[in-house]
Amino acid sequence: MENIYRNVYSGEVDETYAGKEVRVAGWINSIRKLGGLTFVTLRDEKGIVQIITEDADMFKGITRESTVTITGTVRLRTEDMINPNMKTGKIEILASSVEVLGECASILPFEINRSREEASEETRLKYRYLDLRNPKVHDNMVFRFKVIDYIRSLMKSMDFTEISTPIITTSSPEGARDFIIPSRKYKGKFYALPQAPQIYKQLLMVSGFNKYFQIAPCFRDEDCRADRTLEFYQLDFEMSFVTEEDVYKVGEKIFYDVFSNFTDKYVSPAPFRRIPYSEAMLKYGSDKPDLRNPLIISELTNIFKNTTFTPFIGSTIRGIKVSNIEKSNSWYKKIEEYAKEIGLSGLAYLKVTEENTLKGSLDKYLTDEERSELFTSLELKANDTLFIISDKKKCEKYAGLLRTKLGEELDLIDKDRYEFCIVNDFPFYEWNEEDNKWDFGHNPFSMPQGGLDALNNEPIESILAYQYDFVCNGCEMASGAVRNHSIEIMKKAFLLAGYDEEVVKTKFKSLYTAFQYGAPPHAGMAPGIDRIIMLLTGEENLREVQIFPPNVSGQDLLMGGPTEVTEAQLRETHLKIRD
Repeated sequence: MENIYRNVYSGEVDETYAGKEVRVAGWINSIRKLGGLTFVTLRDEKGIVQIITEDADMFKGITRESTVTITGTVRLRTEDMINPNMKTGKIEILASSVEVLGECASILPFEINRSREEASEETRLKYRYLDLRNPKVHDNMVFRFKVIDYIRSLMKSMDFTEISTPIITTSSPEGARDFIIPSRKYKGKFYALPQAPQIYKQLLMVSGFNKYFQIAPCFRDEDCRADRTLEFYQLDFEMSFVTEEDVYKVGEKIFYDVFSNFTDKYVSPAPFRRIPYSEAMLKYGSDKPDLRNPLIISELTNIFKNTTFTPFIGSTIRGIKVSNIEKSNSWYKKIEEYAKEIGLSGLAYLKVTEENTLKGSLDKYLTDEERSELFTSLELKANDTLFIISDKKKCEKYAGLLRTKLGEELDLIDKDRYEFCIVNDFPFYEWNEEDNKWDFGHNPFSMPQGGLDALNNEPIESILAYQYDFVCNGCEMASGAVRNHSIEIMKKAFLLAGYDEEVVKTKFKSLYTAFQYGAPPHAGMAPGIDRIIMLLTGEENLREVQIFPPNVSGQDLLMGGPTEVTEAQLRETHLKIRD
């Protein structure tokens, strides 16, 4: 049956339609009058086309953003009237009739085509259905679909089976707060929304599925920021009878193929560089290093082990060497101010003169031996500047932030590259100063390197895990691990974190039981869909690539959430609101 509203999309009308009658439908993008002519641009999902009429009353009373269907004849524009900025710029439609399908009666809260530039994020999210009419915003969502569709095809080509795991599940300690759901039927009991399908996918491996994947919705009740939101999607996959290297190969193919297919920029080829966690923290001050930045952090603590310079005594000391800085003294002052803003008490720096001597306020506190060691270990040469960071607790973090700042300020970061790496060998445990105990550092379901022997005999701080992150341009793109599939290792691992066997049995009953029935070695990871799309589109905020996101405070401005519930609903779920 022929469509009564259109027989061609606005953005697809071209020279081949010249002389033909067409019917288009969409939103009125603009209306203007020039002499005896009325010019209208009509917008739909495929693009914009110009409509023209000599009937002054044809579009009388029709407002912008109203939906209409227009019938008319396509004609070629004269050479001097061609618009090279429009896909349909070589043609126009001489309208013979117009029908209003949906009137736009209210004043628009913002100009549709300028919503990103002129409207606040709060207003955009409140009227998200209007914001999505902006071609740029709309294109991001269409692009999202294309990427996800490509990923699905790619996973199926590698013989993965797509399986959807439950959304309503139970609470699980996976590093963030759960969204909990009170049970109506079982008083005092709660379901939870999944932070990730972690336990389900491990159970699928025990069930005999060899390769599983899904585009999984995940929920975490935590503060929102540019790269984190309450609800997100990840490509979740797991494999049986594999090691971490097998997962690496799949992850490398996913990232390289996806990025190569959707960008013309350079994408680092497989195999991606492997960087142990300890090296990443030392050289880059971060477990998600931006390898586009050529600056490297150096360890200087040993050089200054006998220092008499008070700020250095008892501190961890790092250095960043930068060559040929051509900046004024005011620029250095700005960098010093930045150092104080991030938490440092101050920032020392030394310049290497043409005579290969050191210049700076710190120099007078240096011994000849320290100067010599700095020149030798860092291979200092004329016109180098050495920034020195010291702190008793957070030196790695501060050095990493300063490295990034210097890279940005000195324009050292190549924005036309996607540089991937794999950070691995994470510590299995980390010290929780607040609770004065050891916690799992990454994922409690991971396999410790060295297995049960390591847990029984090695110092807890030295135990590493088969855990890994895929990182691109300073952004964590995926986390994964070789999973623990042994009951005995599981019990011991949790015991060292303060959970006895009874807690494990209760909290992880399904895994505890399932692992007693022949669990295969298995491993996997979960690339973040939203972050992939954010990087590919060049956006700096996840909310720009999510269809109906909450604001930075976690509020759904479109639907008004979170909302209050009725007293009856509270009674049904056995809840009371406390002050």
